[in-house]
Amino acid sequence: MKSHNVARQSAKVPTSGALKTLENGQKPITIRKILVPTDFSPASMKSLSCALRLAEELNSEITLLHVLEPETPLTLAGRSIAAAFSEQELADAEEGLRGLVHSAKAAGGAGTKSILRTGVATHEIVEAAKDLDVDLIVIATHGFTGWKHFAIGSTAERVARAAPCPVLVVREKEHDFI
Repeated sequence: MKSHNVARQSAKVPTSGALKTLENGQKPITIRKILVPTDFSPASMKSLSCALRLAEELNSEITLLHVLEPETPLTLAGRSIAAAFSEQELADAEEGLRGLVHSAKAAGGAGTKSILRTGVATHEIVEAAKDLDVDLIVIATHGFTGWKHFAIGSTAERVARAAPCPVLVVREKEHDFI
């Protein structure tokens, strides 16, 4: 196997969101909108922390998304039916999102907002990414393996496969890279 010595050019990426040509003629990656799905778990808090750091560095706005999922998917003739949620469930979810938005803004994420949707989490996350025209999804994974992964599945994995944009999957128990 031959080893090739590749010279790297260092170029500063502008953080103003404007597309400028770098020294090597390429345009930098611009991430203006970041979608952060949350289930209010410690893992999703870590993904929010990561998204806040990225948003600060890239001058991006964050949209927090919480999806209320029915206990069991209801279907009628093979079609999904929107499940009815109690006023208390909706109020609790909205209050949780308000608290996260407040915390994010206090941590420097001034352009943070939230959305509450109902349905199947994977589908709603992908649809929200399309509707909002986001540039990046930062999502947590609980890191289940083996039988638990098979039985529960991985929302993060399904989102990564179907998303219209890049997806950064953040594991709860891994080291911080930023």
